[in-house]
Amino acid sequence: MRNALFIAALGCTLSLGAQAAGFELESPDVNARKPITEKYVFNGFGCTGENVSPAVVWMSPPKNAKSFALTVHDPDAPTGGSGWWHWLVINIPADTVGLQQGAGDPTARKMPKAALQTRTDFGTAGWGGPCPPAGDKPHRYVFTIYALGVEKLEVPADAGGALVGYMINANAIDRASFTAHYGRKK
Repeated sequence: MRNALFIAALGCTLSLGAQAAGFELESPDVNARKPITEKYVFNGFGCTGENVSPAVVWMSPPKNAKSFALTVHDPDAPTGGSGWWHWLVINIPADTVGLQQGAGDPTARKMPKAALQTRTDFGTAGWGGPCPPAGDKPHRYVFTIYALGVEKLEVPADAGGALVGYMINANAIDRASFTAHYGRKK
């Protein structure tokens, strides 16, 4: 059933994207208009979400893209300026147009075969949902898809956000982003 919903959302988004002028990233599950729901929130550090990665869909990528990379970053995390990496996916094949809900679970096998999820700031690979400190203003979660000029980024599987981000940016030919929000009450 979830796959059918993802495909339906993908079809709707692609038909809308055909009219768009430029590379775009969207999600049928999270967006800038409503707070991220508990389904996608981390389960740990005092948060009690389901930690399911949202589906994402991209449209109108550059024709010369040889692969894609996806990141989710919280620039508001109280880390002394480095923010918090929630999801890092590289080596997504060029013929891919989205990732289905739950693809961020490395055991679910929903990720394209060549794609690699690297280590987040939670210390493991895969989706780590929002979990800002209780009482903080809602944090921003920046979802970014990068079109890359190379088929594969050569980074270790346990590479963290700084190295992965450097390699992505060194090979990016275009990018598209949206920002979602989530906050916890005291």
